[in-house]
Formats: sequence, C-alpha cells, structure tokens
Amino acid sequence: MAEGRVVGIDLGTTNSLVAYMQGDAPVVIPGVDGSNLVPSVVALDPMPADGSRPTVTVGNSARKALIETPERVIYSVKRLMGRSLEEVRNELKFFPFRLANDAEAGEVPRVQLGELRFTPPEISAYVLRQLKRNAERFFGAPVTQAVITVPAYFNDAQRQATKDAGRMAGLEVLRLVNEPTAAALAYGLDRAKEGTIAVYDLGGGTFDISILKLRDGIFEVQSTNGDTHLGGDDIDNLLLTIALDEIYAEHGVDLHAHPSAVQGLRKAAIDAKIQLSTESVAQFDIELPNGDRYQREIPREVFEQLIEPILERTAAPCKQALADAGIAPEKIDEVVMVGGSTRIPAVRQLVDELFHLSARGKKPHTELNPDEVVALGAAVQADILAGASKTTEEMLLLDVTPLSLGIEALGGTVARIIQRNSTIPASATEHFTTGVDGQTNVAIHVVQGERELAADCRSLARFDLKGIPPMSAGLPRIEVRFLIDADGILQVSAREQRSGQAAQIEVKPTYGLTDEQVESMILDSFDHAEEDFAKRLLIEARNEADTILAAVERAPQNPAWQQLTSNEKAAIALASDYLKKAKQTENAPAIREATLILDHATRRFAELMMESAVTTAIRGKTMNAAGEELGDEVTAPHPMAPAEFK
Repeated sequence: MAEGRVVGIDLGTTNSLVAYMQGDAPVVIPGVDGSNLVPSVVALDPMPADGSRPTVTVGNSARKALIETPERVIYSVKRLMGRSLEEVRNELKFFPFRLANDAEAGEVPRVQLGELRFTPPEISAYVLRQLKRNAERFFGAPVTQAVITVPAYFNDAQRQATKDAGRMAGLEVLRLVNEPTAAALAYGLDRAKEGTIAVYDLGGGTFDISILKLRDGIFEVQSTNGDTHLGGDDIDNLLLTIALDEIYAEHGVDLHAHPSAVQGLRKAAIDAKIQLSTESVAQFDIELPNGDRYQREIPREVFEQLIEPILERTAAPCKQALADAGIAPEKIDEVVMVGGSTRIPAVRQLVDELFHLSARGKKPHTELNPDEVVALGAAVQADILAGASKTTEEMLLLDVTPLSLGIEALGGTVARIIQRNSTIPASATEHFTTGVDGQTNVAIHVVQGERELAADCRSLARFDLKGIPPMSAGLPRIEVRFLIDADGILQVSAREQRSGQAAQIEVKPTYGLTDEQVESMILDSFDHAEEDFAKRLLIEARNEADTILAAVERAPQNPAWQQLTSNEKAAIALASDYLKKAKQTENAPAIREATLILDHATRRFAELMMESAVTTAIRGKTMNAAGEELGDEVTAPHPMAPAEFK
C-alpha cells in the first residue's frame, strides 16, 4: 500500500470507526478483533508492581473492565469535550468515573482514573490512536492524516478540543466535517441524485438535523439544528434510573453503593433497548448484591411510552431547520437516517410523521448501516481532500455556521458580519467608523447569536485596535474582516485604512456556553424579536440624533455658516432644541421625525459646505487629483451608520 493515505474517522460517543476509499466505494477498516466498531471506552490497567505507568486499553477489552473495575474506566467522553467543570457536573450521576478533586470552576475538567488524571481530549486521543493503529495494521504503512467528524452543533470549544485530540494521537486533522454532512456524502456517492435531503442523526450523545441541497455534484447545507445533549445515552439513563428506583423500592438495595452492579444493570438496559428494536418484548433479569433477582418484562408499547418525551425533543430542531431553509416538509425529497438510535421503530415513525413520508409514498433511507454511514462519509471527504480518485474529484462539500457572528456597535447593538447558516469556509468584510472626535483606539467586541443587543448574545472575544491618528468622528475607515475556516474556527482582523494600523485575534475556545444556551439562542431570538427590534431602533435613532447634533454644534466654525441668513440659523437652532427634547423620550419614530426636521433645516448649509469643499479641493490641483481627493471623502463610511464603534 502507498504511504500518505488519508482516512476518515467517526469519533463517536458510543462507538468510533475509521474508513477509507476502496476503489470507488468507502469501506470501514476492522479492528484486530474483526469488529468494525471500536467502543469509545478507555480503561486503565492496574498499577504495575514496579511502579511504572499502567497500560491503557481501548475498545472492547476496555468495555469488559467496566464490570470489574469501573473506577478505572471512562466512556461517553464526547459528552465532556470542550465543556467546563460546571457544565459536566450533572453528567456525573450517570457515570462511574469521577473528576479530580483539585479542579476549579471554569477549568477544563480532568477525569480521575485510578492513580492518574486525564482531560477529555487526552481520553479521545487514546481512541483515535487505536483507530490509527487499526488503519496502519490494515495498510501496512503509516497513517498521519485524517478527516474527523463532529456534531453539526458542536461549538468552537468542542471543535477545538476534537482537533487537539487528533494532534495528541499523532494525526494531522485536515478537516472537521459535520456528521450529517458526512452521511450525505456517503449516500450521495451511491445514488448521485439531485434534490433536497434531510439528514436525521440520532447517535449516542448528540442529535443533529441538517437540510442539504444536492446539485451538480455540490453538497450544500441549507440549514442545521440540533441538541448537543440528546441521544441514545439518554434512553439508557432513563431505563437505568427506573430500574434503580424499582430495585430500591422492591428489594431495599441501593445500587449506587455498588458501582459494578450499576454497570451490569446499565448493560442490561442497553441490551433491552437493542432487543426492543426488533422484538415486541424484552426481559430484565439481574442478580442483586444481596442475592435477590430483579426481573422485569418490558413490552415495546411501554418502552415507546417511556421514551416518547426524549424522542419528541428531536421534533423542534427538525421544524426549525425546515423553517431556516425555507422548505416545507413535503419538499424534502429524501430523509437519511444516521446513528444507532434510529433503529428504534418509534424513531422511524416520528420521522415519517415529521416529513410526511408515508403520505407521499416514501420511506426514510436506511440502506447503509446507520452506525457506519458517518465514517463512510468521512472517508469520501478524505478522498476529496487527497485528490486520490476520479470518483470524488468533482465533488464539493459546503457546510454552514449555525449562529450569526458580528461585533458590538455604538449603543450596544449588534452589527452582524456573517449571518447564521452562511456557507463555510466563509469570509466577510464590513467597514466602520468612529463615533467620537479624536478617537485613537477602538474596542472590538466579537459576539455570536441572533439577538439585536450584544448583551443578549454570547461574547466570543475582545481586542483593541490602537494607534489610529486622531480625526473627526466619521473620518476613520476601519475595515473589519471575519474569516471562518473549514473547521468552523473564527479569525477576526481590523485595519484602519488611512493609517494602516491593524490588529487581529483568533477566537480561542471558551467553556462558558452551556448546552441549554446553545439550544435556546435561536429560540430566544424569536421570543424577544419584537422587544429586541424596538430597543435597536431606539438606540439607532438616538445614535443618528447624536451625530447630527454634534455636527450642528461644530457648524459655526465652518465658513459656510456665515452665508446663512438669520432666519435659517434660527430655524436650525429651533430644530436642534426640538431634537434634543425628542431624544430624551423612548419614542424612536418621534426621534427619527425630529432628526429629519433638523436634516431639512440644515440642507442649505450642507450644500454651502459642499460648494466650499469643491472649491478648496480643485484650487491649484488637476481635475484628476481633485476628483481622487473628493472621491475618497465621498466613499468614507457615513458617520450615522448603525455599525459605529463604541
């Protein structure tokens, strides 16, 4: 096998896989045990007698240790990736592992496994190393580059943590690809049809819904939504909690004091869930630490009633994604099912109802193994990047950013620079100016969200652009550029064009955004839309009033002022007083009306100023030189633009 092969990796919550392109089709690479799935489980072997570092095992061998030494095993670490200590505390009641005692609020959590401590990216790196070894054994050659999939709703911190894990595993991560998009690649390769596709991805720990357009070999994401805290694990935890409560009520045994027994019960819950996907009844039969047996029969109807609230949580993101894409359910040509949890009949029934499939004589697509389809798509993307085959050389993948990005403007409003659901990689540039005379520094506050005011959005970063030559308000020309790379990582730069002063920042991951905040940001923007818009209109009206009032205060210093009649000056003074009073109210339309009155009163003064400027500009200059100078002034950012800096 040739060196330099790029593999695709699905780093999953429950299981992980590695795949590659074999000819014109993606294929999953099996592990040494012959299984395509590598459980995302990491175990620390007992400490050797000589005091050397204990061995770390991954996959099925590590999963076996869950029963015997659960305190030395971790699974579902994807739930902890890129999250703060506070955000993961509620998870701990469902898991046997514990956090390091010396961890502080706001820090990256560290998991205590036996005598050692690990961060979530370090744990994920062990899983990635195992997948890397599987591929190298299969190819008989080194593997150093990979495409890794992530949930579409992973935020900056979670994406960066995934890239960090790849680097720790000795892999150059060429691209992070959204899991639903990877699934579309896998299916699009086989069928090569055009149309609109919904990818419904319910995995072990996350839920994603994406609406994609397949057109002329281009896969374009129209919208994406989801829940970063919803998946098959929640079903397992629900069954486990019910069983724990029943065991305590019926047998007086608190299994929380017996971690090994809890893991045995968890395995039974998972087995029952899997069994109910194909059979009408499942059985619980567990021996308890006191010698009693916990036995229970679960019919599928009861199971479906229990999990209905969990499954219904996937409906709202689906409806929102359709609304964002501007597409009715009936216009969806195909629905692709991804993730092991989509094997549950109730899930397929819900999807059928959400997208009106049966009524149109359609069925959701389940031809490919739902556990493998994301890895297969990652392999396709890896092949695209490597340019390794004619099959994928004309294919193009376009993802989107799920939330709008912008900066805080004068008065605390948000000037959006990259809109929500913009295709990435993305680059956008906007021009701004100052709001205060002689301003030499501007504070740039980068925010993310859909609300009209920066205070209601997520704060991403702050930096200063310093050393601007002092000028009148409105004259500096500040270019702000946002660049989102293919992995969804944001870089922001600012440059004052007249002086050349520049500054930039790469938005570093932060751990202050909870899952609930991610999920509610878009809904909040709708709930508060009318209120937010009214606040923004008031702020902008006052900003506009302040700008014209400041210009009027400077007017007597301009030679053109002396050319006005006393009546014209009196009219300007009267209109200025009227605007000052209106500005004190909460009535945006009244402020704008008063601003227009003052604007009308100063119109002749503005004409006189322009005539004076033209005369000064052309005196002693060629027409070309004068035109360039005047043109520079005319194209400068308007001082009343709502995107002025604070």
